Parts: sequence; C-alpha cells; structure tokens
Amino acid sequence: MKNIQKAYKPLKVSNNNMLPGDLYRSPDESFFETLMFIDAGFLSKLSKHFGKGKYLAYDLITFSKNLARKQKFICKNIFYYTASPFQSYKPTKEEEKKKDGYDRFLDKLTKQKVIVRQGRVQRLEVDGEFIYKQKAVDVLLAMDLTNVPIKYPSVKKIILISSDSDFVPVIKNLRDNGVKTILYTYYEKMRNTPFSRSNFLIKSVHKYILLSKEDFDLSPLKKGVKNE
Repeated sequence: MKNIQKAYKPLKVSNNNMLPGDLYRSPDESFFETLMFIDAGFLSKLSKHFGKGKYLAYDLITFSKNLARKQKFICKNIFYYTASPFQSYKPTKEEEKKKDGYDRFLDKLTKQKVIVRQGRVQRLEVDGEFIYKQKAVDVLLAMDLTNVPIKYPSVKKIILISSDSDFVPVIKNLRDNGVKTILYTYYEKMRNTPFSRSNFLIKSVHKYILLSKEDFDLSPLKKGVKNE
C-alpha cells in the first residue's frame, strides 16, 4: 500500500499530490545532510496512542532515517531528548526494572552514535495521586537547536519531531540565521484529544508533516530489542 502522509498545503491548490508547502513560498532546495531532533516524550505518547494503549515496537534509528529519506535527506546526527525513569530514595522492584530497561535502550542508541540528552523526572503529589513530569528536557533541546548555525554551518534544514509550541522562538531564530525547520508532528481536530493542533508552532516552520502509524510499522524492531 502506498504511504500517504498528511502535510501542510496552501488553502487553494490545483495539485493534490504536492509536497508539504512553504508558508513563505521560498525555493524548496534540497540538501544532502540534515540533523534530526526528537522529543522522546512526544514520540512515546504518540506510539502509545497508535498502539491503543500499548507502546508500539519499532526501531528508532530506522524510523528516523526513513523520515529523513522522505525529505531526500541523510541524517548527519540524530539527537534524542529524554529523561530517566523516576527512582525513589529506596527504589521499588518495578522502578529498578524500568531503569534497567531504560539504560539498555540508551546504551543501544549511543552505540549507534545517537546523541542522547537527558533531563530528569520529578514526582509530584496532586490530590493524593502521583504525577510525573520531565524537567530540563525542553531546555536541552532548545539549546542544541540554537547552536545549529554555529556547530553545523553547512546544515540548512533540520527535522524536529515534536508538538511543543515553546520551540517557536528558537525556530524563528533559526530561520533568521538561514536554517529551515521541517516539523514531524501529530494532531487531531476532534475535541478532548491529547493531541491538539498548535497553529503557532505550525506557522513558524518551513513545512510540516503529520506522523502516521505506518511510519512506525515501516521501522520494524529487531527480535529481542525493546524501545523504552
């Protein structure tokens, strides 16, 4: 079955098969190398959504390279932003199990030259229940985005996997420095959805593409390996 992805298009078009559009109608030149920045929290949430409550089994490296290839790019580097599972002062067996799986997954990524940035997880008690929030992860991602023109002057287009509008100022700064951002994201138009559309974010990028379950399915996980 042919892979068809939803992507931004101007409101009035005659060609329904056109590639994702450029809001500023600038030339759509292609570059051989790109950088990919992955918001792991968003991607994990989307995986569970497509898996109907269960995380999909897929290979992150293949997944990333496939998305880059669709834009006619080759990943120069993949950046992965995450946070270690919460550990109590005296970790429970379940917490230790999650941490062990997390460490093995990160070890696999680093061996494949993925650049991993780690924040931390904070546990808060609200109305008698614990909630967990990642801390510093977005800051680390924003810092690396800001440094793209300095550390990678030959890269003129990057790929961002996220849905966070907090990155808009950084994306605009990149654009002012000659770097275009291609956004892979996901949203639903229905009410009461965990994936709402951020027009602020969408309007800031060069082009955007909606991720689909097929993107995960086309990146099969090798037997015996598990994403955490």
